[in-house]
Amino acid sequence: MATAFVPSTTLRLRPYSTLRCLSFYPKNLTKPYPVFPPLIRRSPISPRRFFSSVISGALHSGERTKSELAEKQKGQMGSKVGEFRKKLKIVDVKGGPDEGLDRVGLMIVVAGWVRTLRAQSSVTFIEVNDGSCLSNMQCVMTSDAEGYDQVKSGLITTGASIWIQGNVVPSQGSKQKVELKVNKIVLVGKSDPSYPIQKKRVSREFLRTKAHLRPRTNTFGAVARVRNALAYATHKFFQENGFIWISSPIITASDCEGAGEQFCVTTLIPSSREAVESPVDAIPKTKDGLIDWSQDFFEKPAFLTVSGQLNAETYATALSDVYTFGPTFRAENSNTSRHLAEFWMIEPELAFADLKDDMACATAYLQYVVRYILDNCKEDMDFFNTWIEKGIIDRLSV
Repeated sequence: MATAFVPSTTLRLRPYSTLRCLSFYPKNLTKPYPVFPPLIRRSPISPRRFFSSVISGALHSGERTKSELAEKQKGQMGSKVGEFRKKLKIVDVKGGPDEGLDRVGLMIVVAGWVRTLRAQSSVTFIEVNDGSCLSNMQCVMTSDAEGYDQVKSGLITTGASIWIQGNVVPSQGSKQKVELKVNKIVLVGKSDPSYPIQKKRVSREFLRTKAHLRPRTNTFGAVARVRNALAYATHKFFQENGFIWISSPIITASDCEGAGEQFCVTTLIPSSREAVESPVDAIPKTKDGLIDWSQDFFEKPAFLTVSGQLNAETYATALSDVYTFGPTFRAENSNTSRHLAEFWMIEPELAFADLKDDMACATAYLQYVVRYILDNCKEDMDFFNTWIEKGIIDRLSV
């Protein structure tokens, strides 16, 4: 979901005009009627005489609206914040200290993607993962469950997205403490028979060719969750210490590092598929044979930023302690694990501080974020410690 901030509209409202979103009221108003009536109302008025109006008050201001009512509604609307729908996730069930035993006997709903499916003579085991944690939810299904025909017919396979309702029961297996006894299963989206992410391990080189599916693997899922925790801890640390976050520009005309390894941003070369077949002579030139930047979008050379430092320094001279945290780009032609073409960089700038203050800030920050992921990403860090880099937890805990 993306949210954009746009300028307010030029629509002018008359005094005491009201804004009603999906409100319901009778056509013939003979007495004061609430602006936001309940969705269910016992009234002799026929439902056919009601109609829905969207933003009707903004378009019709000549209605019977009193200033007292407007002020009252304004106060009521401003005092509450809408609560977003919160669905139950697997981490909510299995992420606690008792790993779900406190929910035994409860009926819950789980939605996710099938990791594995094992059909036996009298029971079917489906492992479901929703990405909220490394662990899968083992769902045990018998033939009397609603929707079992979709499993029997082969519609539900590895990779399919499903919706499951069932009761939490103690698991009879040793890998988990609880499992879900399925009452109902719904196929949300089918999986292609050629779905390549199976239970067996696959190489990272292979996953490069299946980039749209690799987030479903244990490795990339764990990386995404740990990275999310690190980003949250970064903002949390600096905000708790009185820093102000500065959104530095991504496209810039300056070279902060001075090395010159920058990615150029230009519209002089045709975009998309046309760029492959565009001749060099299509780039406009001056009489001296140089690139005519005056015909470019910014009318001068522009590049992807290599650092937000210059932007942060100017704000630090006005806001004291600031930090930038965003994407940076380097065009260094070095194919090593230490050189990246794109990465996110954290750059704090402190006013009225010396080198000792800088060192103390860097040390405290690293200790804070490391402790945060060790405390909040235990399952993912255990996975890294076992399969990616043995001993990483001990090394970070020193």
